[in-house]
Amino acid sequence: MPEQDPLRARFAAYRGDVTDRIDGPGPDAARRTLRRRRRATVVTGAVAVALVVAPIAAVAALRDAPPPGPSTLTPTAEPTWSPSPGPSPDTSRSPSSPAAPDGRITEQQLRAAALDLPAWAGRNCADTTRVTLLPATTGEVDRPYLISVTHGDVDADGATETLALLGCRIGEASAKQVVAFDRDAAGRIVTLGRVARTHEEGDGGFENVRAVAVADGKVRVQVADIQPCCSIPAYWARQQWRTYGWDGERFAQTGGPTTWGRDSRLTDLAISAGPFVLGPADERGRLQGTVTLTVINRGPLDADRVAFQHMEAFGTPDGGDWNRCEPARVQPEWPSCLTEGVPAGERRSWTFRFRLGPEGLQAGLSVWLVHYGTDYRYWPDLTPGDNRVAVRVDR
Repeated sequence: MPEQDPLRARFAAYRGDVTDRIDGPGPDAARRTLRRRRRATVVTGAVAVALVVAPIAAVAALRDAPPPGPSTLTPTAEPTWSPSPGPSPDTSRSPSSPAAPDGRITEQQLRAAALDLPAWAGRNCADTTRVTLLPATTGEVDRPYLISVTHGDVDADGATETLALLGCRIGEASAKQVVAFDRDAAGRIVTLGRVARTHEEGDGGFENVRAVAVADGKVRVQVADIQPCCSIPAYWARQQWRTYGWDGERFAQTGGPTTWGRDSRLTDLAISAGPFVLGPADERGRLQGTVTLTVINRGPLDADRVAFQHMEAFGTPDGGDWNRCEPARVQPEWPSCLTEGVPAGERRSWTFRFRLGPEGLQAGLSVWLVHYGTDYRYWPDLTPGDNRVAVRVDR
């Protein structure tokens, strides 16, 4: 029908235009699409199907549908690629452990708490359970007291712990120990463990703790082999720094000396004596007596000076080698005679004369030998058993 020719012509033109728009992609378009797919980390199947199927379906629909009116379609933007998000967090994992509690404890807080203490060595100190520490000024015996505290991370947990130097008096001296304290998650003070204590048996034992420090996660303890008291001079003591570390269960020594060895300041002296020989009485009834003392130095050191003590019981000095004795100095416990020394490996003798009154002699005469230095300090002997001699009296 001729009246339909205009419609057919319009429809044919429109169909040609649409067909050009929806024809499948050519090689260039396919390569671009492939590159996009290679770059993408995740492309869903639905998108791929839509990109391929949609143009074909559109062609079929247009071919079967009645001629449309003017086009109202707007071009759809080409799909853009975005990287897929990373894997979601694993919510089944437990959160990281909380920070370790702060174990910095003051002296006041320690003294206010009821503490469980490690046992003391060789001392009958009070109960070690639920102990309340006394101040360092206490005069009570057999009761633990707090001397000092220091702080540092000693168990490698990233938090600070407290090191306490504790004492327990026994007369003038005290047993001592270094104890580490911490806090639990609830903030309560807990005993981490003992670092070191005095009066342990063996060559490595010590009788005093002089200082405590923390460095590089280790506990450093200054110990001494002697605790000055009861007229024992402080200079007799030898000091060592020993290092202790936490092994997860207890503290153990990890550095420093483990024994004391022989004191290099001491030597081995021995004394012997002849009889105390009494002569006849003079017109006033007084007696004269003479005794000879011999000193041997077995070494290893020279003795700068030697002293004889308790010779007052023999009587009043009355000649002989008293002139070899140094005049008395103003200081307590000056010996009866302080005289020249004896080199190592040698022996020397002194003869002393005394004048005795009519009252006669005291019973049990004896002489003690003591090693002195040039600075007037006196020293113990390596073998003190032969530093005293009993003197027999001959009439």
